[in-house]
Amino acid sequence: MLQPKFVFSTQDTVRYRFPTHVNDLVMDRAEADTSEVFVVVLEPGEAPPLHVHHDAEQIFYVIEGTGRLEIGEELKSYGVKSGDVVRIPPHTFHRIHCTSPKALRYLSVDCFVGGKPQAEPTWDSHVREICRINGWEYDKVKRET
Repeated sequence: MLQPKFVFSTQDTVRYRFPTHVNDLVMDRAEADTSEVFVVVLEPGEAPPLHVHHDAEQIFYVIEGTGRLEIGEELKSYGVKSGDVVRIPPHTFHRIHCTSPKALRYLSVDCFVGGKPQAEPTWDSHVREICRINGWEYDKVKRET
């Protein structure tokens, strides 16, 4: 039987390079009951597509850089900076743009409402779905350690 893991290093990650941003996977949802953790890296001018999570509430902790959060049906805009905590409720459209001259990095903690998604039980299965939705080729999303 596998022993549960309790400590995860943000230095020992798996990198997924999407066309619009990077996600450095820290804790795969497969290793938890109702959560996952990754570091998002946005280079200057980058932003992920406007998107929504119906199955999760997200908490972001801004590690470095500055950005602009767009959130809600009216896409209200809020500045974010190092040290800020951002909450994204379930069913809420959102994205963050990097506005600083250096990379914006933030820790993202996804907390699944109602438990881990059965259709996407691993981070990799989620990445495949992200690629399908956005028309990106899964094989071109680089995975580096």
